[in-house]
Amino acid sequence: MLKLKAMRGRYRWRQLHSIKELRTNPNSYPSKKTLTQRRHNDKPRPVGDSDIKQWNMVISYYMRNSQLDSALHFFNLMPRRSSVSYNAMISGYLMNGRFDLARNLFDEMPERDLVSWNVMISGCVRNNNVAAARELFEEMPERDVVSWNAMLSGYAQNGCIDEARKIFDRMPCKNSISWNALLATYVQNGRMEEACRLFESKLDWDLVSWNCLMGGFVKKKMLVDARRVFDRIPFRDKISWNTIITGYVQNGEIEEARRLFNESPVRDVFTWTAMVSGFVQNGLVDEARETFEQMPQKNAVSWNAMIAGYVQCKRMDMARKLFDKMPFRDITTWNTMITGYAQSGEIAHARDFFDRMPRRDPVSWAAMIAGYAQSGYSEEALRLFVDMKRDGERLNRSSFACALSTCAHIAALELGMQLHGWLVKAGYESGSFVGNALLLMYCKCGGIEEACSAFEEIMEKDIVSWNTMIAGYARHGFGKEALKIFESMKAAGVKPNDTTMVGVLSACSHAGLVDRGMEYFYSMNQDYGITANSRHYTCMVDLLGRAGRLDEAQKLIRNMPFEPDAATWGALLGASRIHGNTKLAEMAAELIFEMEPENAGMYVLLSNLYAASGRWADVSKMRLKMRDTGVKKVPGCSWLEVQNKIHTFSVGDSCHPDRDKIYAYLEELDLKMKREGYMSSIKLILHDVDEEEKEHMLKYHSEKLAVAYGILSIPAGRPIRVMKNLRVCEDCHNAIKYISKIVGRLIILRDSNRFHHFREGSCSCGDYW
Repeated sequence: MLKLKAMRGRYRWRQLHSIKELRTNPNSYPSKKTLTQRRHNDKPRPVGDSDIKQWNMVISYYMRNSQLDSALHFFNLMPRRSSVSYNAMISGYLMNGRFDLARNLFDEMPERDLVSWNVMISGCVRNNNVAAARELFEEMPERDVVSWNAMLSGYAQNGCIDEARKIFDRMPCKNSISWNALLATYVQNGRMEEACRLFESKLDWDLVSWNCLMGGFVKKKMLVDARRVFDRIPFRDKISWNTIITGYVQNGEIEEARRLFNESPVRDVFTWTAMVSGFVQNGLVDEARETFEQMPQKNAVSWNAMIAGYVQCKRMDMARKLFDKMPFRDITTWNTMITGYAQSGEIAHARDFFDRMPRRDPVSWAAMIAGYAQSGYSEEALRLFVDMKRDGERLNRSSFACALSTCAHIAALELGMQLHGWLVKAGYESGSFVGNALLLMYCKCGGIEEACSAFEEIMEKDIVSWNTMIAGYARHGFGKEALKIFESMKAAGVKPNDTTMVGVLSACSHAGLVDRGMEYFYSMNQDYGITANSRHYTCMVDLLGRAGRLDEAQKLIRNMPFEPDAATWGALLGASRIHGNTKLAEMAAELIFEMEPENAGMYVLLSNLYAASGRWADVSKMRLKMRDTGVKKVPGCSWLEVQNKIHTFSVGDSCHPDRDKIYAYLEELDLKMKREGYMSSIKLILHDVDEEEKEHMLKYHSEKLAVAYGILSIPAGRPIRVMKNLRVCEDCHNAIKYISKIVGRLIILRDSNRFHHFREGSCSCGDYW
């Protein structure tokens, strides 16, 4: 035995010596010139097998070090090549990702052996070209178990489970690799019944096979079956214990996980970390910390799990202490802290951590962008997104989704469209996650046609895609289009949910489709198994109320299976204001004030109704009541985007640099509107002043200022998109209809309730809002 080891050592030394000599002295192997001279020599030195073996070793050495040109150079210099030489080159090409060169050389081989065929088939499999692998497999003059296993793996890796089974059944001889490959295929694809049948058909399974089957049950949350396999394992290792403990942890059965943990004869860092994570996931952060402190050895995953636990329960002081104590921090640690501070509203701390990070990844940027967006710092969020792109960081789906949502919030359509262009370049536009964010951005920014195009581009539409498009059409006043999308959704086999029906009923409400709305409402339980909730009832009250069917709306409220909320009474109050029913409005308002005493919008709605009726004493009472309860009316403002910049206006605004030009143009428009028949709705002014002053107050509402600036600043032919934080008033709605006819422009106004598309003197809402 010692003599054999010595011989192997000398042989290995000669191999290393040859390679070392080659690296230090490339001339130690014959050059092309020497070979040419030898060919002209009458008595060339014969090339033996040992010489070829040395050349093959050199080729393999160069391939392992990714020096493909050097390997090819020596391959071409070889005076005689064996199949091993070709195989070394083919394997090397495949190892270095040059499938094309490997296949060309394989096709040129004068004579192939079994290894050649197996290497090439395996290369096709690794290159995800199962068809080419199958073609070679069928051409093989002979096959061994390696050939069959290569094809089995090829089908398995590409999800062709049935084809993998056919190969398995055809195999003349199977080894443990064959059995384990098919078992793993069934498990990875969730076909546990077939996995079990295969497992029961054989007795002598390896431990790795037992663990594989048990892991499949854990992944499918079939814990009873996983435990049955665990109890049957003849000999368990750490993987067995860790898998079953993790299964109980993920299923929320923390006590059973704890019991198994205590029973486990072998524990490693993964066992301990599984328990820490389990306690964290179940909200038992103190128990997690106790287990964490008992750990004999901790890794980065352990520390991150514990920090994440404190972050989840918003104990950022404890998370920070642990962060400072952590001996080694990875990028996940930093990202967890940034996310924690951002979600807790401590955006300054989040930014401090972001700036101090030694290295950032796309998750870091996305977390920070989301933090700014959620904290209301929309411009900072978008600025950071642009910085991310400028720094050359890979823009991921999360960062795109956050940026698009921010554009939707502030109605920054132009920037949103630029993001769409970047999205297409990144290849993300067809996925539902980012596609839905893009769709929502267009819907909220007034680009309903662009939203429709984005909707069509989503390859695999999920329920969110359909719901967003239905709600988008509804908010824009295109009720019939919303219902067409709803019918297409059902035809595509997508089952509506409660959110879908809210969108459908809203579409009917905004478009005045009373009968259709009632039909959908009373049939949705029978047709789709959806029980009406408060949102559905609110939509129906709004639908009936807008149509003037106030008695029916009241009856529906009385028959609700639960207590109506403030939103439901708010819908009735809004309808009462539209139709001038002061008594009903007062009743609804009193109920709302009991539920939401700080709801300023309801005070304003009732005040409007009093003012329209000339009840100025009641208007004053409303003002006093608001003052006594500390309720403050939200100041109305309107804004629009011009050349990537947001311009904001308030009533009677005097701060805009172009105010003189805007006011002069409004005076000009006012004269033209009056010639067309426009009359100010002075009854809407909540102050008891003379009519001339009321008219002056109406003239400079924020939405009129924004529309005027849009006409002056946005080139002809392009829509003017204005956003308002409150509902548009009746006078402005009427005025903008006249303006759209006079200037021949499409004006899109988004208020707090819906979109209005003004064109040629009419609005998409049909004056029904």
